[in-house]
Amino acid sequence: MQLARIINGKKFMWDGKDYPDKKSALDTAQKYKNSGFETEVLEEKQKYYVFTRKVVEEVVVEGQPTI
Repeated sequence: MQLARIINGKKFMWDGKDYPDKKSALDTAQKYKNSGFETEVLEEKQKYYVFTRKVVEEVVVEGQPTI
């Protein structure tokens, strides 16, 4: 399985697991969605795979810059 895929022009990363049925893949994808990820579920060779992506919108930096 490819670690990364371009789906609809966006880069998604495989979560590293294969799922035996669509329901378990969709359940996992929903958990990722609840955590703020975009998800895609793909079927290949009678197994299901979950791909995720999350765009960082804001970076919070703490402390003073070092020189």
